Amino acid sequence: MPRPQNPDVDFTTVKLSKETQAKLAALGKYGETMDQIIQHLTTQTKGLEDVVAGKSSICYIDGHEGRLLYRGYDIADLAAHSTYEETTYLLWNGRLPTSLELKAFTEELGSKRPIPREVVSILTTLPQNCDTMDALRVGVSALGVFDDPMYSQQEKAMSIASKIGTVVAAIHRHKHDQDVIPPREDLSFASNFLYMVTGKVPSEADARLMNVLLILHADHEFNASTFTARVIASTLSDMYSAITGAVGALKGPLHGGANEKVVEMTNEIGTPDRVDAYVRAKLASKAKINGFGHRVYRTMDPRARILKDMAEHFVRTEKEKQSLEVIDRIEAILLKEKNLHPNVDLFSGLALNHIGVPSYLFTPVFAVGRTPGWLAHVLEQYADNRIIRPISDYVGPQLTAYVPIERRSSSGVRP
Repeated sequence: MPRPQNPDVDFTTVKLSKETQAKLAALGKYGETMDQIIQHLTTQTKGLEDVVAGKSSICYIDGHEGRLLYRGYDIADLAAHSTYEETTYLLWNGRLPTSLELKAFTEELGSKRPIPREVVSILTTLPQNCDTMDALRVGVSALGVFDDPMYSQQEKAMSIASKIGTVVAAIHRHKHDQDVIPPREDLSFASNFLYMVTGKVPSEADARLMNVLLILHADHEFNASTFTARVIASTLSDMYSAITGAVGALKGPLHGGANEKVVEMTNEIGTPDRVDAYVRAKLASKAKINGFGHRVYRTMDPRARILKDMAEHFVRTEKEKQSLEVIDRIEAILLKEKNLHPNVDLFSGLALNHIGVPSYLFTPVFAVGRTPGWLAHVLEQYADNRIIRPISDYVGPQLTAYVPIERRSSSGVRP
């Protein structure tokens, strides 16, 4: 490692193995020297950006190449060939199942889909205009009260992953004063979820698209909601509390909900001929354009690429075609003007609307897809636990003398 050029700075020469150098290089940004990588890894950054907060074997993101791996499997391969059930098994067990293992796992997930009548009662007594993520937070927490207290950790994970789709569908039905539709064990998870939301068994194409959306959202390393779940689990709190906390983190507009904003944006723009003026006005005012840029990816989000390719096939109506043209035009302008690449939110809203999921349900559906990942991280945290307790970089005043109240004033200490 080269010596610092500043003679006023103390330094220590450290020899790094090739393996350590490779690991450090993988954590760096494009073009960074080893010194720069080490400096930013040992410097406090706002929002813990680029800070390594723990080890995990679940998910890997290569932000430079635009790659996303679950347990070593490329997201493109999983989206093309896997299912929600198989991907969940992979995340929890670290390997793909055999046909017999997948059959048993799928049957167990299916058998646990019904939610206790007490939970249905709680959900249907909430105000119909209640925020859907608030309702989901209540529903997940309630599951922890009414699920079998003798469940093992694995059984709890199975129960939560199975039931969260049923909870979201019940919230949606109640919002429209419709009867809650019980789940069906003879349908796949994706098909059953759409059935409980819309009241109709979906087409094979729609079920496949729902399946892909769930897989694409299943995990994304130490994002805010996943890290929240791991922090809660590290205290050895229960799994339901950890997932409830994750739902609370996902509710924040800086984490979930961007795809809903994209749909609002395309509706506001309307036609492709209005895109240029809209985008340039946003850029001039330095306003955020949802669906673009990412904290980790420095190129196109691989999930966005998958959905963009699929969009060419699933768009049917004139409105959908127009929305896709608007999205494509925005993408072209932002890539040329700002070198900004699409993230998964740019196309996921269009896909969800296509299969009958209303925009206000986008973030709860995100939670349904992410739940297997949350649970995988909670189980991983339990398996090798140490309470997560970082330290802060204190920037407040140093030792201050206590002043009796009779000598205090808003402008300072009275003599």
